[in-house]
Amino acid sequence: MPIPTVSCACRCITICQKTMPSSFPRRLRSTMGKGKASASIASSSGIPPKVSVVIPCYYSEKTIAKVVEGTRAELRRMGLRYEFVLVNDGSTDGTFDEICKLSEVDPCVVGINFARNFGQHNAIIAGLRHASGDYVMLMDDDMQTHPSQCEKLLDVALEGVYDVVFAKYPDHREAWWRRLGSNFTLWTMRVLTGRPKDIEASNFLVMKRFISDELTRYDGPYVYIQGLLFQATRKMANVAVEHFDREVGTSGYTFKSLFRLWSTVLNFSMVPLRLASLVGAVLGAVGLVFAVVVVVQRIFDPSMQMGWSSIMAVLLMCSGLVLLFLGLIGEYLGRLFMTVNKMPQYVLRKVVGGKGEGVEDAL
Repeated sequence: MPIPTVSCACRCITICQKTMPSSFPRRLRSTMGKGKASASIASSSGIPPKVSVVIPCYYSEKTIAKVVEGTRAELRRMGLRYEFVLVNDGSTDGTFDEICKLSEVDPCVVGINFARNFGQHNAIIAGLRHASGDYVMLMDDDMQTHPSQCEKLLDVALEGVYDVVFAKYPDHREAWWRRLGSNFTLWTMRVLTGRPKDIEASNFLVMKRFISDELTRYDGPYVYIQGLLFQATRKMANVAVEHFDREVGTSGYTFKSLFRLWSTVLNFSMVPLRLASLVGAVLGAVGLVFAVVVVVQRIFDPSMQMGWSSIMAVLLMCSGLVLLFLGLIGEYLGRLFMTVNKMPQYVLRKVVGGKGEGVEDAL
């Protein structure tokens, strides 16, 4: 796909009068007072805010250029400064080559190449550490989170009321098992961490800069972006957007990767361990009551035969629960061991580009 050369010449814009200066970007001046976020699109210095678009990339050589071009066009139309942080998560096709081409023709594109596959959420947090915008927008690389929907999120985010604005899909375009896994993960997160019931989390979102900075402080190897967001703030909103079909290929998520993602919930709650203690206490109490009942029955009816089947059933149930909770404790200890031993979130092979500010003279 031919990639057009993009000029990212930057200029300082100063407001010296109460009226809007002629040096203010023409396209931005034309939108003032029309959009929902018109009051906050321009900062107090007169320079439009900068949006960093972080995109984890996995075997997306055929789509990433189209995603960047479409999103860049939307941001320029809105009169916003921009940068793109594209993270190649161990793809062995031509994905990073495409990223390098984009960074060569557009200095507002930063390309990051991982040494191997570390996972989508690890790629996102790497991108956040290289982002410099006033707002950070997360997108996918397959055109399902379509560039045409960016304005809906940014309109709400730029109002400044909410710290995080999530896309909400009235009509999902993904496999049922993928949707089921995502829903179960979010339900578990709500039960264990108190996630707001009225918020539907997704990977298409806009966050404020201070939220991004807070997320990058997390240095554990098990990254779950939504979990970190729910720890950082409760000022969130949903915006309904259209969910598009994938243009190329299929999802890189498998049952194994979905289970691994679900297990990251353990990083954000001690509830499972407390539940293990509660279940143990309840079983102990039930066992004590059962023992008292058996003794009393034996006293009043010495000829009563002991129920070996029921005893074995109880033993098997209790043994299974003990092994289950031992495994749970082992999972916590294993994660603690990995964290203490500084297991890396990711390993960078190469970083390219990233010298522009995304403001054109012709805006």
